[in-house]
Amino acid sequence: MKRISSHLIGIDQCEDVLFSDFEDGGEMWTGAGPRERRHRVEFSQAYRSAPSVQVALSMWDMHHATNVRADIAAENIDPKGFEVVFRTWGDTKVARARVRWMAIGEMLDADDWELY
Repeated sequence: MKRISSHLIGIDQCEDVLFSDFEDGGEMWTGAGPRERRHRVEFSQAYRSAPSVQVALSMWDMHHATNVRADIAAENIDPKGFEVVFRTWGDTKVARARVRWMAIGEMLDADDWELY
């Protein structure tokens, strides 16, 4: 459990298109090549330390004749941002995907400053 000991709690959220591969024959749609996509997200303001981040698919468009397999995660979380990682495998063909995310954490205070 992350304990936040400040009255300065920040919540940042957004929705981003991760990819749209069906129009140009990308790897997610053809089922060939790397089956992982990473998308760097920058927070609107930096947190004091790495916040808690939750990600979820808000839209997926997959081929009807293949198995639906997907894994989505937030990785490399730091005070300024994180990476959304989408993975699929096997015969799954993904035309496009969109992610919604939310970060909750302690914000910097105007009295927080570093000399060096």
